[in-house]
Amino acid sequence: MATKHEQILQYIDELPVGEKISVRQIAKALAVSEGTAYRAIKDAENKGYVSTIERVGTIRIERKKKENIEKLTFAEVVNIVDGQVLGGRAGLHKTLNKFVIGAMKLEAMMRYTDAGNLLIVGNRTQAHELALKAGAAVLITGGFDTEENVKKLADDLQLPVISTSYDTFTVATMINRAIYDQLIKKEIVLVEDILTPLQDAIVLKTTDTIADWLRYNRETNHSRFPVVDHNLKVQGVVTSKDIMGHEPDTPIEKIMTKNPMTVGGKTSVASSSHMMVWEGIELLPVVDEANKLEGIVSRQDVLKALQMIQRQPQVGETIDDIVTNQLVLTRGKTKGDDVYRCEVTPQMTNHLGTISYGVFTTIVSEAANRVLRSYKKGDLVVENMTIYFIKPVQIDSMLEIYPKVLEVGRKFGKVDVEVFNEGVLVGKAMMMCQLIDRH
Repeated sequence: MATKHEQILQYIDELPVGEKISVRQIAKALAVSEGTAYRAIKDAENKGYVSTIERVGTIRIERKKKENIEKLTFAEVVNIVDGQVLGGRAGLHKTLNKFVIGAMKLEAMMRYTDAGNLLIVGNRTQAHELALKAGAAVLITGGFDTEENVKKLADDLQLPVISTSYDTFTVATMINRAIYDQLIKKEIVLVEDILTPLQDAIVLKTTDTIADWLRYNRETNHSRFPVVDHNLKVQGVVTSKDIMGHEPDTPIEKIMTKNPMTVGGKTSVASSSHMMVWEGIELLPVVDEANKLEGIVSRQDVLKALQMIQRQPQVGETIDDIVTNQLVLTRGKTKGDDVYRCEVTPQMTNHLGTISYGVFTTIVSEAANRVLRSYKKGDLVVENMTIYFIKPVQIDSMLEIYPKVLEVGRKFGKVDVEVFNEGVLVGKAMMMCQLIDRH
């Protein structure tokens, strides 16, 4: 039976998009405490089908599919620009296709303004009205208001009119940044994208016996299964190693590995691969906040996803991409004698104008990765990195990076990295990696 929390989430999910939600209303409708209602609303917000907006309240919004993540709802725009909704609240759940900056004559502005757009414009009431009639929402910059008839039109057409105190350029930059961040997020593959869902997974109960394990093993050729209690909460994992030497009627609960490592659906595939490599795990149960099983993910699933990711182009450029693109190889005389050069650009500095610690870490790990790949083909997982010291390096400096392989085995690599600026040693680090063969 579903818990109170799950019942509230289901209730919210079934509300029409655009509906206003309050803690008191949910508590009354489902006969629960206001604290329980509040926690469920926050959870729904985290799951992306509810949004809370200052001076408007909490509303049910469209749940976005992964492929449409880069589209923002008007509700999200209100949050991004610290806006105030002047009219058309019922349309806050709608998504915007593109935004148009109204810094031109009225006729020209309307040529570019279509349904689903957001017109960003100052104190121009006629433009507000024409945009709404064209099916577009309006964002008024400079903290200006609009006429009452425009607000009424916005309510009738269910198209938001939003006011913000920021100027047009700042607002456009903020919205662009949000879309850009969403593009990067879209590229990050999460466990929920690759898991085998609960209904398709073989799961053992704590009351099952080794005989049940043997039957599932014969049917599926799999040897690792999660173990759950009657509430579907994960209690353990059982493998062929656990059952050896025990009678078929032995309860699974007695021989399983208790308190196994688990992941949530929002964990990145890369993080899961690290856990599996470090701990030597072949299977991870995927759980929700209450430790209830949602599915399973295997090492093969993770490696397949990582190899797929490497073949995909990155849509949004991260700081890591900027740094690694700056890293240029200068060939040494012998193998393993490579030197990399990297210019410190403005994006790579901290508020003092010197190279940031995170960027230095990226440079070191990328140089070590590249030099190890010349010895060994395959994927690398950083197991340990020790940064012995890092000195301030000014903007526009040219760094020389010397990665030196100290040890390389079938599944292990150790690299020493020294970083120089104009002949002076400015940083030193040691990196150890696990090497994963590609099958």
